[in-house]
Amino acid sequence: MRAAVLEKPGETPVVRDFEEPDGKDVVDVRLAGCNPVDLALASGAMGDPGVPKVVGKEGVGLTAEGARVYFDSPPSPFGSWAQRVRVDPAKVYPVPEGVDDDLAVALGIAGLAAWLPLTRHAHKEGKSVLILGATGVVGNIAVQAAKLLYAARVIAAGRDADALEKTRDLGADAVVQLEDDTPYALRNEAGEGYDVVIDMVYGDPFLAALDATALGATLITVGQGAGSSADIPFRKLMGRTHIGHLNDAMPPEVVRAAYEELTAHAAEGRIRVETTRYPLADAAEAWQAQADSPHSKIAVVPE
Repeated sequence: MRAAVLEKPGETPVVRDFEEPDGKDVVDVRLAGCNPVDLALASGAMGDPGVPKVVGKEGVGLTAEGARVYFDSPPSPFGSWAQRVRVDPAKVYPVPEGVDDDLAVALGIAGLAAWLPLTRHAHKEGKSVLILGATGVVGNIAVQAAKLLYAARVIAAGRDADALEKTRDLGADAVVQLEDDTPYALRNEAGEGYDVVIDMVYGDPFLAALDATALGATLITVGQGAGSSADIPFRKLMGRTHIGHLNDAMPPEVVRAAYEELTAHAAEGRIRVETTRYPLADAAEAWQAQADSPHSKIAVVPE
């Protein structure tokens, strides 16, 4: 079969023939997703990737029985950027009618990184929610999810002015561009203080957001787009809760239920995500597009 194969840690995957997966838990891939974690895994930053291996941590496909499913974390050396993939039955979820392949993939790793923090860590009806890094795919979904979960006010913050303005159409009540005056700008929109912060960037923007939170606030860090460290004085955290979120750290039954919740809302038209598709032959271009921090979900279509 054809697949995008990582030959050496840190290199761009190469499209070539790869061994066919066998056994009963095999899915024909219709659409594969791409996320920052795919690049991190391939770089070796998260441990030995075990090359050669097919890249891609998630996708949508058809089972042998013809059921359309979403799958996550295929057993190595298989991955989603291929015509077929072996899957872990515990991480295979049905995709409902009314949710196309693009949206089903987008609501996987990215969607869950927005939905789980809001529903399992810090969902508070009638509160103000700040989305740091709102212009990325996770941030776009988080804006929509926060409004869907009845947040009284959702503030979207990010660097790209044009992409930030688009979050208003997704439900953001106000936007803040992350620039030199970030601390002032975030406080200016905080009112009595943010009750929830969903953070995709960490670093200095996180510190500025922390200063603008209300007593009792919950801050959930999902990513580190602005830096992997932040010097946080203990007194600033007093009366607040900071959680580092990881989808894979959640119990399997919680993740499954969350995906069902998300796709149920999506089937009713309450969540939308922009997707950019690439054919498998253009895997290198798709890989680079993800490295460039896109404002749309990157997806790969196997031939």
